[in-house]
Amino acid sequence: MPKKTKIIVKGSEITIVKYHGDDYISLTDMLKAKDGDFFISDWLRNRNTVEFIGIWESIYNPAFNYGEFAIIKSKAGLNNYKISAKDWVEKTNAIGLKATTGRYGGTYAHKDIAFEFGMWISAEFKIYLIKEFQRLKDSESNNLKLEWSFQRTLAKVNYRIHTDAIKEKLIPPELTKNQINMQYASEADLLNVALFGITAKIWRDQNRKLVGNIRDYASIEQLVVLSNLESINALLIRDGLSSEDRIQKLNITAIIQMKSLLTNKETKKSFLVN
Repeated sequence: MPKKTKIIVKGSEITIVKYHGDDYISLTDMLKAKDGDFFISDWLRNRNTVEFIGIWESIYNPAFNYGEFAIIKSKAGLNNYKISAKDWVEKTNAIGLKATTGRYGGTYAHKDIAFEFGMWISAEFKIYLIKEFQRLKDSESNNLKLEWSFQRTLAKVNYRIHTDAIKEKLIPPELTKNQINMQYASEADLLNVALFGITAKIWRDQNRKLVGNIRDYASIEQLVVLSNLESINALLIRDGLSSEDRIQKLNITAIIQMKSLLTNKETKKSFLVN
């Protein structure tokens, strides 16, 4: 069972659970703060909601079922159409929502989506939800003497560099022409290939016994470079570069930055201290 914590928002107790290192907030608990009859299915049938969650899934979920999403999107907003959180997850293979059963069951959403749902409760509720969530994260950070930020994510990775062989293994492979020309399902996988040399699906197929995804097992240095690549990719997209041009530039950047991090003694020392 995922670890649970609770926060109080405008007098309502809201449950937060961890799934694979990410915070998921109970929409079922949040719904209790809504005046009048209102259901999660009412929220899910709204076209703006469907578009928002669809975009979120396209960014973070390589296995998102775009075909089923298109069908749902075409029906969203119609008077006679409703869809439950469970149906949404099963049909689209979504990861942003989780519908659980049992005594402590309910519908949970990734914090990004839960904050958006908070607006449907009320604008005031959303603001207080974010405020209390931040307070919880600050409290966790103080207890661990770490900031709630990228550094906290990095600190969870228990990694040490012992041999030159390990260093060489961490250097991203130079992509082949076929890899550069291949179309990937999402921007997340484009970054995965540029840095790790494989897509998230291929990694899962090769590591079926492991829990989590390719990024959960990345080294500290790889996570630092990944963060840099995300910013660089956003600029390249804005400049109108094709995916083939972007992945080639990102791969070259990943190789250069990984070599720099792995040979910089001061950088390595700061990672080991954290």
